[in-house]
Amino acid sequence: MTEQKKEQQSKTEQEKKSEKELSCCNCNVYNCRNQNSHYPAFCLTTKVSEEEKKEIASIYASDTIDGIMARTAASIEGEFYCQKTRVEETILFAQRIGAKKVGVATCFGLINEAKTFCKVLEKNGIAYYCVICKVGGVDKREMRLPEDKKIHPYMDEVMCNPILQARILNRQKTDLNVTMGLCVGHDALFNKYSEAPVTNLIAKDRVLGHNPCAALYSNYYKRLYQ
Repeated sequence: MTEQKKEQQSKTEQEKKSEKELSCCNCNVYNCRNQNSHYPAFCLTTKVSEEEKKEIASIYASDTIDGIMARTAASIEGEFYCQKTRVEETILFAQRIGAKKVGVATCFGLINEAKTFCKVLEKNGIAYYCVICKVGGVDKREMRLPEDKKIHPYMDEVMCNPILQARILNRQKTDLNVTMGLCVGHDALFNKYSEAPVTNLIAKDRVLGHNPCAALYSNYYKRLYQ
């Protein structure tokens, strides 16, 4: 698609929505990658002030943990683009930011994978502390969940406990936390309550073998439009 056609397609999107509603998913140019001056009228890059750009750039360039993480992530991408698996990249990231202890917040259904990952951490000289999602052993009745919303109604069923997972790892003073297969929403709660930075190793998708993108690469997504 030519640059002119891309810009025309973006204009068509603009006509369907007001400028306030338009975002990066309505763009077909993406010149922000090249710092090109030709942007759609609604481009978010043009809406950011120079002061804010400089402020954020100074964070990335700083010696704070935020700056260290930003540069580490960029350097790993640059050095090992399409060469390292996410497990390998996670190990490299932990090592390069100086993480001495890594917390692992795992789903019960992925405990075996978590055990393997913890062994990998240990073999690479990184201490770990693993907390399973059912920690605390609290029944779902305690969270006022209706019986018809349980997997097995009218039976004892232990709830997932992402807040407690985060608190336990906070008490362990972990330097970096890794999530493995936490439920949608439970991962959000874990991230909210975690004091250490969080990176995700496995995104749970029981239907697609924990490969959520498969739904976007196939005709499966058509069902989601209905």
